[in-house]
Amino acid sequence: QVQLVESGGGLVQAGGSLRLSCAASGGTFSAYAMGWFRQASGKERELVALISTSAGITIYADSVKGRFTISRDNAKNTMYLQMDGPKPEDTALYYCNEGRNWYSMSRGNVLNAWGQGTLVTVSS
Repeated sequence: QVQLVESGGGLVQAGGSLRLSCAASGGTFSAYAMGWFRQASGKERELVALISTSAGITIYADSVKGRFTISRDNAKNTMYLQMDGPKPEDTALYYCNEGRNWYSMSRGNVLNAWGQGTLVTVSS
């Protein structure tokens, strides 16, 4: 069974930069679409960005377009989320997960239970 571990969260000032990582083990990382999700306090979990198996397709939530960049390194079984110019409203627990394909993931379908996530706090 695949294990996904998120890391890289922390406190960042608005307008700064932060890079999140999602390390996968125990599965075939390159065979699945990957995505970042987030859940702010009192809100539902939402899709932030997703990336197809070969990174040919990336999709972003409107709220992060132009500021966040998703990428993956299949050789390292790791996915990243580069957060440039974060805003206070980006404060949330960030999670990663796998999807059968990018289309399925764009509909909110994921393959694994949620992990512990990594907390991002953006100060104004």
